Amino acid sequence: MILINLLPHREERRKRRKAAFFAGLGVAAVAGLLIVGAWYLLVQQMISAQQDRNQFLKTEIAKLEVQIKDIATLKSEIEALKARQKAVENLQTDRNIPVHVLNDLVRQTPEGVYFTSVKQNNQTLVLAGIAQTNERVSELLRNLAYNAEWLTKPELVEIRAANVQTATREQKRLFDFSVRVAIKRPPDAKTDEAQATTKSGAAKSAKKS
Repeated sequence: MILINLLPHREERRKRRKAAFFAGLGVAAVAGLLIVGAWYLLVQQMISAQQDRNQFLKTEIAKLEVQIKDIATLKSEIEALKARQKAVENLQTDRNIPVHVLNDLVRQTPEGVYFTSVKQNNQTLVLAGIAQTNERVSELLRNLAYNAEWLTKPELVEIRAANVQTATREQKRLFDFSVRVAIKRPPDAKTDEAQATTKSGAAKSAKKS
């Protein structure tokens, strides 16, 4: 009977399998490293490209902010110039207001009423005068309240009877009165005056910033 020893052959086969296994592991590890390295390089390239885009956007945003600031400053200056122009127009209007007020007083003063003094305090007129009767003073108040173009909100301050000596030395019973009345301004003058102050302050703030 012939006996064949297969142990060396099996051992050799086991060694070849083991070597092939480790070789496969090595190849897989190298391939994995190559893939990871390639992915890392790709990610780094993408990050670098994104950072470049971000920096470009930051630079452009900074330029736009400067332009926006310049535009805002120009707008503020334009508004301030408009406000000054309107203020000059209002001054011209205010210069003509006394003429309009006196014309209104002439038109709205009824017969039998005479003014002895007319005083202005800001936008208020204080009228003092003499009337023949109480009804004349009431008529004056109604005219100033409803018919006057440049006067409004008349208010009777005082009225009292007084004996006045005429040129013929006759004693005549008259009435001393005092009336307070507000001066109207054009509707746009009051609003524009407030806007002028606000816009001038905004323009100064924009220049400082």
